[in-house]
Amino acid sequence: MLLAAADTFNLISVFKGAGVLIWPLLLCSVTAVFIVCERAYALRKAAVIPQDLVDAVVEGRPLMGGKHTVLARIVDFAERHKNDEGAVKAFARLQLNRMERGIPYLDVIYAAAPLIGLTGTVVGLLQVFSQISPDTGLPDPVAFTKGVALALSATVIGLCIAIPSLVGSGYLQRKIENYAAQLDVLLERILQRSR
Repeated sequence: MLLAAADTFNLISVFKGAGVLIWPLLLCSVTAVFIVCERAYALRKAAVIPQDLVDAVVEGRPLMGGKHTVLARIVDFAERHKNDEGAVKAFARLQLNRMERGIPYLDVIYAAAPLIGLTGTVVGLLQVFSQISPDTGLPDPVAFTKGVALALSATVIGLCIAIPSLVGSGYLQRKIENYAAQLDVLLERILQRSR
């Protein structure tokens, strides 16, 4: 119990060490978690290219399926614009663009979070070095060590935000690329049906 309380106290001191920059770091963290969770849910296979609709497109069967999936929207648009292949391809690209919604913000977060943390570290180190005694020209060793450790906490927090954001962005981008390749093949089948 005492060990857990000490760990909680250390964690609180790390957050305090980040100073006022903890707020933009917290905003980055919450935004990254929201984007990754929302996009992971929106990009599940059943919401993009459900297997029953894929089978119907490949086999040339009547197309019936969930109207709220990406593939169903493309099929529906192709049915309504049978003689305009360019418009159907443009609509499919638009659907791919919709799947990428929010992911560019992850790129900003994984670049900005460590820089915000580094700014906090620099500010913290400036505060530590400004407390050098004018009489001796030396800092208090205990206060100096503690101050440097707290100053580095902002960088640690920034990196703890940036790394999962980078991993999440890479995972989601790869998932969208896989869907794009599958949709390209299916789009050719859909366009053949509408000719």
